[in-house]
Amino acid sequence: MAGVVTSALLAVVGLAGCAGSNVHVDGFAVSSADRAACRQLLTTLPAKVDDQSRRTVTGSTYAAAWGDPAIVLRCGVSPPKGSAGDPCITRNGIGWTVPPAQADELGRDLVMTLAFRSPVIQVRVPATYRPNGPSAVMADLDRAVRTHTTAHGKCS
Repeated sequence: MAGVVTSALLAVVGLAGCAGSNVHVDGFAVSSADRAACRQLLTTLPAKVDDQSRRTVTGSTYAAAWGDPAIVLRCGVSPPKGSAGDPCITRNGIGWTVPPAQADELGRDLVMTLAFRSPVIQVRVPATYRPNGPSAVMADLDRAVRTHTTAHGKCS
């Protein structure tokens, strides 16, 4: 299942080549209930994530990116099917699920999904930034996530 999640996200995220500074993220469905919260969250995201500078995103108004290769955040996504049993990692009281195969293999990109909060946020962290990148990303996004998402449970 983890491979399906990774493949699906990679199909959605098309990164621009080295010639441009833009990152293209294909559009995706965001519910009308999540649009306002996502717009607010996106305006408060930090200029740097894991010491990587923010880049311009094309294709979706509900995405952000930092670095090269790009760390890509998508806001308002649906939780991945079958992710309910994925391990939940908590940082400062905010939980993120990670497919087990991705968590265990440091040479793979990692797709973290915000757990027990809405709107749902997914962040793709390229393998280049591992092993510490996912933790740094969680820490750097903490303030925006805490302010612009609503908790409806917690990791156990």
